[in-house]
Amino acid sequence: MTGAIIVGYTATDAGADAAALGARLARSLRAVLHLVIVLPSEGTRSAGVAPERAYEDHIRAQARQWLDDAIVRLPQDLTRTGHVRFAESFAAGLIAAGEEFDARLIVVGAAGGSLFGRHRLGSVASELLHSSTIPVALAPAGAAGADDHVIPRVTAAVGKRPGADALLDEAVALAADSGTDLRLVSLVPFDVPPGLDTAQIRTVGDAHAHDVHAIATELLPDGTTTEIQHAAGDSVEDAVANLAWIPGEVIVVGSSRLAQPRRLFLGSTAAKMLHELPVPMIVVPRTRAEAGDR
Repeated sequence: MTGAIIVGYTATDAGADAAALGARLARSLRAVLHLVIVLPSEGTRSAGVAPERAYEDHIRAQARQWLDDAIVRLPQDLTRTGHVRFAESFAAGLIAAGEEFDARLIVVGAAGGSLFGRHRLGSVASELLHSSTIPVALAPAGAAGADDHVIPRVTAAVGKRPGADALLDEAVALAADSGTDLRLVSLVPFDVPPGLDTAQIRTVGDAHAHDVHAIATELLPDGTTTEIQHAAGDSVEDAVANLAWIPGEVIVVGSSRLAQPRRLFLGSTAAKMLHELPVPMIVVPRTRAEAGDR
């Protein structure tokens, strides 16, 4: 099995969406699935709560019941388990669990009020995207209703900004480990310096696309195909809206060039994409953490 999948679970629609995406990823990658509920640790509770032991026993029992109910509803062919953790924040608890279980991905759902099939960042996702050293997968609203059992394709949004190599490595690894095809979408027209004319942009984009495609083809195992598409449009939003999507596929994007090494930060391009995406997004840190350095 290749790493673990951590799901930030809550007994809500968003939690069900995250669990469903986590199950799809775990099956595709032959990974162990860990559902984690994070409860507030001592020092983060209000003064009006019950004494520590009674309070913890009560909320732990309730959380444990929620986890048991969720695990029963997950596909029986998966290796899955649930955990109740206490931490200063939900995101901090998920990152700690990810480090403990050597997670490959941390999965969270969309914020309440999201349109069906769309993304909306909540406080937990936002905190993760500013602090996690582990790639974060964002499940769109309604993911729990999908019939997708495995990932049908991995799409990677590739450009020339810092972190592009780590992004390509992760996308190739996801495609190879899940045995699915890889689509590379070139964002070079949105990365080049201002002032270039259309012909120059096309030349830069074509050269970059050729290089990236060659690298991906060399890294992927035999039998796995890769293609590259240019994201056509006057804006990132237009480009994403004009792309065709396979239900159940995932898109992999890099974190901002302003992010600290080995940490996430959703840049402006990825944030614009998120508003238009009908599929899960996986955000990858600019540089990979070395073994034992998470």
